[in-house]
Amino acid sequence: MTMMSQDHVAARPELAVARRIVIKIGSSSLTSVAGGLSADRIDALVDALAGKRADGAQVVLVSSGAIAAGLSPLGFKNRPREVASQQASASVGQMLLIARYAASFARYGVTVGQVLLTAEDVIRRAHYRNALRTFERLLELGAVPVVNENDTIATGEIQFGDNDRLAALVAHLVRADALVLLSDVDGLYTNDPKKAGASLIDTVRGPRDVQEVDTSGSSGSGLGTGGMASKIAAAELATDAGIHAVVTSAANAAAAMRGERVGTHFLPTSGRAPARELWLRHATNARGVLVLDDGATHAVRERGASLLAAGIIEVRGLFVAGDPVDLITTGGDAVGRGLVGFDSDELPALLGLRSDEIAVEQRREVVHRDDLVLVAGRAR
Repeated sequence: MTMMSQDHVAARPELAVARRIVIKIGSSSLTSVAGGLSADRIDALVDALAGKRADGAQVVLVSSGAIAAGLSPLGFKNRPREVASQQASASVGQMLLIARYAASFARYGVTVGQVLLTAEDVIRRAHYRNALRTFERLLELGAVPVVNENDTIATGEIQFGDNDRLAALVAHLVRADALVLLSDVDGLYTNDPKKAGASLIDTVRGPRDVQEVDTSGSSGSGLGTGGMASKIAAAELATDAGIHAVVTSAANAAAAMRGERVGTHFLPTSGRAPARELWLRHATNARGVLVLDDGATHAVRERGASLLAAGIIEVRGLFVAGDPVDLITTGGDAVGRGLVGFDSDELPALLGLRSDEIAVEQRREVVHRDDLVLVAGRAR
């Protein structure tokens, strides 16, 4: 981890040459409770994105702001806690938001396409593929996809939680070169930036660099849901897939995309992984848990083997064949995540049985190695 130096300015060429870039902007950078959407702020952002497109890059915008934009027209003085009221605000605000983006991009002769996602759209493989096709076609046609969570139907069980994670997942999905997370804070600090002695962190090379960073005071204006902690998590999710990430303020959007030394740059921690592996590791929510014995744990981890019924000692949760499940040790350590080949009510009768002890019609892998990714650490 290195600290910002006032007299040393160096380009970040990976950002400057990015050919496909995902930009996420938060509610607090676009709206206010009193005034709704800020046309000037949206125009400033679009100016920056149009500049990047003029350099030959493809741009995907993940924009919060639908709920916040709908508050004033519906007479709300504060963001409501009730889900139905939030959804009503989103239904009004989303129209206002996309109309404002369309008008602003039209100044450059650019068409925008609205893409509303729920967690199911990246959790379910078929939905994931469909979303990817939509993004690719919009970009081929020269349009700018404007993405938001579908707050009008999302509930506590299916929502992403914040648009920072959504942006990172979209960056995975479209195989972006870079992710820029914009908010009302100009980067990641060693402590609450309002406190004396807090220093802006220039570069993060891995999770260890942010373990002791205090993000408790960096939650923004309260109009959105994602604070600095969510931006760190999103940046780490992106860098795990070989994507460069920058966390900075909306005012620095153009500079960040030009590769100037603004905000905090998160360096990739690994190379590009197959899309299916990224999807399994980051875009799925486990529907159940399979507890493995020591032999199965070794076979899956060390030999890259498929998981068979003989190595499973416990089944937890309710799921159907094709659902993602977590594989863990008896001690609770994570082993992997994979797509299960059986319903949860089928498996208990098969536990511990060798293949030759199982009926022919059920003689198959519980989790095939092609549908499995290894995961380190404690099970969640």
